[in-house]
Amino acid sequence: MPNLSRQAMGTKEFVALMATIMSVIALSIDAILPALVIIGEDLSIDQPNNVQFIISAIFAGMAVGQLICGPLSDALGRKRLLIISFLAYLVGSVICLSARSFEYLLVGRLLQGFAAAGPYVSTLSIVRDRFQGSAMARMMSFVMTIFIMVPVIAPSIGQLILYFASWRYIFLLLFCYGCGILLWTVFRLEETLPVEQRIPFTLENFTAGVTTVFSNRNTVCYLLCSGLVMGMLIGYLNSCLQVFQDLYAVGKEFALYFGGLAFTLGLASLFNAQIVQRSNPHTICSTSLKVVVGASGIFILILSYASAPLWLFIMYMSVLFFCFGLLFGNLNALAMEPMGHIAGLASAIIGALSFIVSITAGTMIGQYYDFTLFPLTTGFLVLSVMALCLLYWAKSPTPEETENEQIQES
Repeated sequence: MPNLSRQAMGTKEFVALMATIMSVIALSIDAILPALVIIGEDLSIDQPNNVQFIISAIFAGMAVGQLICGPLSDALGRKRLLIISFLAYLVGSVICLSARSFEYLLVGRLLQGFAAAGPYVSTLSIVRDRFQGSAMARMMSFVMTIFIMVPVIAPSIGQLILYFASWRYIFLLLFCYGCGILLWTVFRLEETLPVEQRIPFTLENFTAGVTTVFSNRNTVCYLLCSGLVMGMLIGYLNSCLQVFQDLYAVGKEFALYFGGLAFTLGLASLFNAQIVQRSNPHTICSTSLKVVVGASGIFILILSYASAPLWLFIMYMSVLFFCFGLLFGNLNALAMEPMGHIAGLASAIIGALSFIVSITAGTMIGQYYDFTLFPLTTGFLVLSVMALCLLYWAKSPTPEETENEQIQES
């Protein structure tokens, strides 16, 4: 029998593995959504809105995890970090699977999120190690095309499990999924970062990276803007099950509506890959945020006079999700543009800070849910206006630039 671990990994297998590694994040979030109400009842959660912390906890874990996993990826190597991360993810899955209290479950979700930061930061680094320029962009397009399908089908997988078994079996699925990816990584993935190119993880390097990020106004504006946009998405994730079930009573069709909106976001990401080569990323972001502000303002006016039917809510959310698909990649690219000399560390710092902003904003939106669409829509409007202001501030001239311009004119 041939030794598979010594056979070179082909392009198709590489793309499939990268997409699968990334998918663990989306599956961990979206597969559990149909079970939130059931978990709340089973664990005797008094406040219905508190069940949303099951979603927020994994994002909180990822925010902290990125600060650790980003530098460790450069210090230990991509493969070693992935192995450590998936081992920690399996422990988190076991904690969730065996949880007998809400607090114990949240500990498991925090660990799952912390561990998922490893795959999150490693995938792009591995692709960047192996490919450059247009080849890298092409490879990431293939990876994202496969990855996009996970949020579409994940709620249906969770709903299917609930047909036949307890919500705990969703975490058993996540455990088995993590085991499969771990074995695939151990036996097939080759290390892409040579020892001589690794950067030690020191407090001095980390502090210098934080200082560099905060000293650049454009980077700070774009990372805050990215956090606010992600906050809108987290606010939706926290509230969506309650909205669809309490207001529209869609029942088991929830997975279809959720998957349809996720598919819209995926289409926008693919569309952005085509237009970003011909349009300025800042212009794309500015236009998208204006659409979000306008659509949210109109929807609030409609809600002021009448309740919104399901088809109108879906139409409104489809517009927002398409704009989200145009915003995420471009805002991250704009934030990273001045940070080329510390790309790995800057990516981890920017990702963690934007996640902290998004978790705070998204959790607040979810906690204000009051069996109406006003908190969700108002949250979208406020966050999008703030993001648009930051976007314009990033492009406004600094005092030094204004002074230099006046000197040149005189």
